[in-house]
Amino acid sequence: MNALYLRIFGRVQGVGYRDWLVEQAVRRDVHGWVRNRRDGSVEALLHGERACVAALVALCREGPPHADVTEIAENPGDPPAERGFRRLPTA
Repeated sequence: MNALYLRIFGRVQGVGYRDWLVEQAVRRDVHGWVRNRRDGSVEALLHGERACVAALVALCREGPPHADVTEIAENPGDPPAERGFRRLPTA
């Protein structure tokens, strides 16, 4: 199992990025969360099989239609307390 904390930069708010990421994570059995940041970025915690997490990170680099991802900062993360993938309030 692999856990990654991501900060996603670019045009990633107002384009359905969070809902898209929830859908993509559920399809790949990846657990964690996603939320907007007040600075305009999106942050996410991904936890699951290494190949599934890697595939999801690759998708995050493209994002949903109308997103324009310019950078993703990746750092090791701690596994989430709960199973499933959810959308959290803006922080």
